[in-house]
Amino acid sequence: MCGIAGIVAFNGVVESEKLKAMTDIIVHRGPDGEGQWLNGAHNVGFGHRRLSIIDLSENGKQPMHYANGRYTITFNGEIYNYIELREKLKHRGYRFVSGSDTEVLLAMYDLKKETCLEDLDGMFAFAIWDEREQTLFCARDRFGEKPFHYYIDKHQFVFASEIKQFWAYGISKKTTEKRLRAFINNGEVDDSNEEESTFYETIKRLDAATYMVVTKDKKPVKQKYWSVEVEQSFKGNLRSASDQFLELLTDSVKMRLRSDVPVGSSLSGGLDSSSIVMLIDRLKGESVIQNTFSARFKNFAKDEGKYIEEVVKACCAINAQYTWPDEDYFLSVFDQVTYHQDEPYGSGSIVAQYAVMQLAKERNVTVLLDGQGADEYLAGYHSQYYTYLGQLFYNDRKKYNREYGSYSNLQNLNQPIEDFRSKESLRQQLGRHKRLLLGQSMPVPANALALKLKFDLQTDGLKTLLRYADRNSMAHSREVRLPFLSHKLVEFVFSLPDDFKLKEGWSKYVLRNSMQGILPRDICWRTDKIGFEPPQNNWMNSGKVNALVEKTAKELKLDYVQIPNDARAISKKWRLLMASKYLHN
Repeated sequence: MCGIAGIVAFNGVVESEKLKAMTDIIVHRGPDGEGQWLNGAHNVGFGHRRLSIIDLSENGKQPMHYANGRYTITFNGEIYNYIELREKLKHRGYRFVSGSDTEVLLAMYDLKKETCLEDLDGMFAFAIWDEREQTLFCARDRFGEKPFHYYIDKHQFVFASEIKQFWAYGISKKTTEKRLRAFINNGEVDDSNEEESTFYETIKRLDAATYMVVTKDKKPVKQKYWSVEVEQSFKGNLRSASDQFLELLTDSVKMRLRSDVPVGSSLSGGLDSSSIVMLIDRLKGESVIQNTFSARFKNFAKDEGKYIEEVVKACCAINAQYTWPDEDYFLSVFDQVTYHQDEPYGSGSIVAQYAVMQLAKERNVTVLLDGQGADEYLAGYHSQYYTYLGQLFYNDRKKYNREYGSYSNLQNLNQPIEDFRSKESLRQQLGRHKRLLLGQSMPVPANALALKLKFDLQTDGLKTLLRYADRNSMAHSREVRLPFLSHKLVEFVFSLPDDFKLKEGWSKYVLRNSMQGILPRDICWRTDKIGFEPPQNNWMNSGKVNALVEKTAKELKLDYVQIPNDARAISKKWRLLMASKYLHN
């Protein structure tokens, strides 16, 4: 896990001092070493900051060269299946001088060029310069776990892990007014219609599951190399699906435990992180103690301590460690978190996540496995169940009646979920029957849930959360690995019928079914979904916060009235607090 930087000068040469400035400002991403490289013509330069995870020797340092200097790479991430790939490459005649996944990646690129991406199980953002062909190949992992930002004009192409590196290079910093207004008005953190856009006018981000080829005399060419299919092709029963799901998830956890430095886990008490912790406990047994890290909140109704402790008690060998962020902590680190995030973030939960990473650093645990990513494609959100109910209402009325009743009775909702039957007029009812008789398409398609899950996974939602996690973990030089984001596991889940994911009011049904007998029952079959929620309302009642919010509202000519305990007012207050940090550049 590292930080990268690079410059391709279309005319002129790369200034080594500027390249070094770009890596110096991200020392937090790689405190174990640094490297800069210029090609012979000095028109291409790579920079790297190293956080040593696999092969801690000098053999693993970057930028790394390959094939007698033809290829040079700067790489951020992990290729989890590098051992298996290395063995296959050895049978093809390749030889290796290091034990690193970086060298394996270079050999794979030499063998297969851009199609090597299909073989990689990992999280990554990298650039490879081909001196013979004079081309730059850049790529990002399937889900967007690792960042890749870039700037281009007629003189140069510049890339970096974090946006602040561009300011260190000397590129003008200008917030995009449209994006800032959208965030203030409705909390929009990312624009799903412009997936490469950032909060800054000249800075783009390479989208997930995309590669890009840059040359001097042509416009950069971008290509998607992976997208999940929504074809439900699985033919087995729920039991066989659950067994296969558990096997794939366990294999993913095994892969992500590969490390030459200490590995621990994040534990929130929810279904997803608890599943990861319990599987690690089974894999490691009693001889190896697993360190877990959790955020707790004193005197807060939504503190997850009860469930965290249930998991701890159920494990064979675990060392549970807690951080207790409060209002004072929030105020003390808010500016630091904002600095590291580079762009506005959605809530105070990001500060709590920052505290967990800080604790892991204090305990010298470099790698953390985490349960993030499951909700988006296993249907863990209420909005996804609502989509499913809409799908059933128009396409399977008998199942709709059963599912609506089960969901309403089981879920702990603040207000009853809307019943589609109550809002259908007589005219709409007649129209629906007519469509059925004529075999016409319905207002909500029969695969609406699958399309919604794909959207949440690949277009909107997950990529934002992954960005938060990357910046928070790297702020403390920690690496986060996400077993639920194995592409083989994701592809398998999308092959399953809808009612293997949502059934009788239960979300993530195949996960619950597969973990039954492994997880404590109270966690496996929890109905309340709290999420990672701190007492943000209390944190934001300080005079310092109120002064910043009122000042920002005045500058933007917005009316702001503070209403205690009103959710909409508190949300607006948070957005104005964020805006106060991005108004002046």
